[in-house]
Amino acid sequence: MDPRDTRSSYVPLPTTADEAATASAASSRRRLNLLVGATSSLLLLLSLLGAALYISPHNGADHEPSLLKSNEQVQPTILEPAVSRGPSDGVSEKVSAVRSPAGSFPWSNSMLQWQRTGFHFQPEKNWMNDPNGPVYYKGWYHLFYQYNPDAAVWGNIAWGHAVSHDMVHWYHLPLAMVPDQWYDINGVWTGSATVGPDGQVYMLYTGSTNASVQVQNLAIPSDLSDPLLLHWTKYEGNPVLTPPSNLLPKDFRDPTTAWFDNSDSTWRIAIGSKDDSHAGIALVYKTKDFISYEQIPGLLHKVAKTGMWECVDFYAVSASSSSANQAIDTTVLATMSNGQDDVRHVLKASMDDDRHDYYAVGRYNAINNKWKPDNDEIDVGIGLRYDWGIFYASKTFFDPVKQRRILWGWIGETDSEKADIRKGWASLMSLPRTVLFDVKTKSNLLQWPVEEVDQLRLNSTTFTNLTIDTASYFRLSASRAAQLDIVAEFEIKNTTLEKAVEADEEYSCSTGGGAAGSGLFGPFGFLVLADKSLTEQTAVYFYISRSSNGSLKTHFCHDETRSSKATDIVKKVVGNVVPVLSGETLTMRILVDHSIVESFAQGGRSCITSRVYPTKAIDDAAGVYLFNNATAGPITAKSITIWEMGSSNNRSFNGNDGEP
Repeated sequence: MDPRDTRSSYVPLPTTADEAATASAASSRRRLNLLVGATSSLLLLLSLLGAALYISPHNGADHEPSLLKSNEQVQPTILEPAVSRGPSDGVSEKVSAVRSPAGSFPWSNSMLQWQRTGFHFQPEKNWMNDPNGPVYYKGWYHLFYQYNPDAAVWGNIAWGHAVSHDMVHWYHLPLAMVPDQWYDINGVWTGSATVGPDGQVYMLYTGSTNASVQVQNLAIPSDLSDPLLLHWTKYEGNPVLTPPSNLLPKDFRDPTTAWFDNSDSTWRIAIGSKDDSHAGIALVYKTKDFISYEQIPGLLHKVAKTGMWECVDFYAVSASSSSANQAIDTTVLATMSNGQDDVRHVLKASMDDDRHDYYAVGRYNAINNKWKPDNDEIDVGIGLRYDWGIFYASKTFFDPVKQRRILWGWIGETDSEKADIRKGWASLMSLPRTVLFDVKTKSNLLQWPVEEVDQLRLNSTTFTNLTIDTASYFRLSASRAAQLDIVAEFEIKNTTLEKAVEADEEYSCSTGGGAAGSGLFGPFGFLVLADKSLTEQTAVYFYISRSSNGSLKTHFCHDETRSSKATDIVKKVVGNVVPVLSGETLTMRILVDHSIVESFAQGGRSCITSRVYPTKAIDDAAGVYLFNNATAGPITAKSITIWEMGSSNNRSFNGNDGEP
C-alpha cells in the first residue's frame, strides 16, 4: 500500500443492492465535485494574492446556505443505554451505545466503512477499551489494552498487544494474556508496567476471580531477551494482593506503575477504590520484590462524593521553568517526596460515576503518605479533566528515549451497539500525548500530540490574515477532509472587545446554544466534516464571555449536535473554560480522522475529543469551513494551516521471531 494513501484501513463490508444501484450516480457527482473544487481553489488563490482576504456576510451567501440561526438550534441527543455491560461484573459501564426511540438508523456499508480511522490506533477487529501497561522496551514502544477477541462488545477480556518504533505505525501482536486462571478467569483487567533497575519488567494487573472478587496479580516476561515481549508468565503465587476487609470485593482495582522511595528502599503502588460514604480513595502499598506487599496506613487522598476511582495514575512533573520540558522518571529518581518547590505531583482518577478522567496538581509527602492539591477547589473529581469530551481510563508512562511523559486514553463509541456489531469493531485509542506542567498558569497540565504524528502530514494549505465578518462562514480548501491536521491562530481587536457592556458570565459550552448561538464574542472557529449544505457539521470553536467584574473568560467547545443525521447516536455540546493569559492570541489545533475529532486549545491547556458519525459528510462530500457567529464585529484568523494526513497502515505480526 502506498504510504501516502490517506484512506482509512478496513476490510470492506459486503455491498448491498441499494448501494450498488447508486454507485454510478455517486461517481458522476464526485467527478463534478472535483471540477467545481478545482475551480473554487483557483479563484481562492487569486483572491489571496497581494492582500488579506476580508470575508463579509454576503461572500458566497447567494450560493451556499447560512449557518443555522439560534431559533433553529438542534438539541443535544442524550439517549438511554441499549444494554448494560460491566457494572454487574464490577467495572464501569462499557456501553456508550444508545437505543433511538425511533429505532436504528439505516446505516449503509459505505458509511460504516468510512468510520474506521486512518492514523489512530485500533485493533484489526472486535472490542477494545483501557490502555494497559504502556512501556518502552529494547527499541519498541509497547501498548497493551483491554480486548475481547471474540466480539465487538465488552466481555471475555484479555490483553491485546501491539508494538511500534514511533507510536504511529503499529504491528499487531498475538494476545499477551488471557483469562485462564481462577484468579483472572472472569477477566484480565487493567494493569501497569514497571521496569526495574535490572531491566526486569513487572506487570501488575487486576484479575476478576471465579467468585468475581477483584485481586491484584503479577506477570513477568517469559524471555527478557525478546524485545517484542511476546510471552508472559503469571506468578505461581497469584494473587499478590486481595481487597482489604473494609472494602467491597468489587471495588479494588487498577494498580499504578510503581515509584521508588529511597527512604526505605521500597517500591510503592496506588490502587483506587471508594469507601462506605461514596468517597473516592487511593490506597498505597509498598513492596521490595513485587510479590509481598504491606499497606501503608492512611490514604494517599480522598475526595467526598466522587465515587469509585478507577485507573488511578500518579506521577511527578517538573515545575521549574528551566526544566519544564523534561519529564521525570519516578521509577529511577527519588523525586516523589518532601514537596520540593520545583516538583509537582499529578493525581488522576477515572470516575466510575460519570466516566470522565479528572486530575489535580499538588504536592506529595512520602513520609506521611499524603498528597494534597495546590487548590482544593479543583481537587480530583471536581475540577480539571484531561479531556472535556469522550476520553477515559487513561494511563501515562515515561519514555526514556526522549525523556517525556506520554498519555494514552480510551476513546469509546457513542453510536449504537448494533452498528458496532455490524461493522465488526468498537473503540480506539487517542493519539499519544505528551504531558507537561504549565509553568505559566501554574495550575494545569499541557497535553499535545507526540511529535511523531507530524510525520503523517502531507499536502498543506496556509492562509494568513483572514478577516471574517459577523454571521459569516467560508469554505477552506481541503481535498481530503476526512484526515486533517489544522493549526490556527485567532485575534480579536481591542476595539471590538471594548464593545461589551453587559456581563455574559452564565455562558457555558453545554448550555450556550452551540455553534448556532450568537453572542458578542462568539462562537467562532471551524466546521469540520461538513457537507456543502451544512446539514452535517462538527463545530470546534471559541466563545469569549465577560463577567460582572469586567474580566474575560474564553470557552473552548465542540458542538456535535449537527454532526450526523443519524438518530441512534449521542450528540452533545462539550467543552470548558481555557486559560488565556495577557498578550496571548487564541490558538487551536484540530486533528480530524474519520469518526474522531481531537482538539487542543492554547497549546494543550484544554483538550476535547468527539466521536462523530456523518451520513452525508463523508469521502469527497466532507469539507472544512471557517465561521464567525459573534455579533460584536469581525474576527481575524492570523494564520491557518491545513495539512492532509496520511494513514499509519498498521500491520499484523508476521509470525517470525525477532522484529516483525
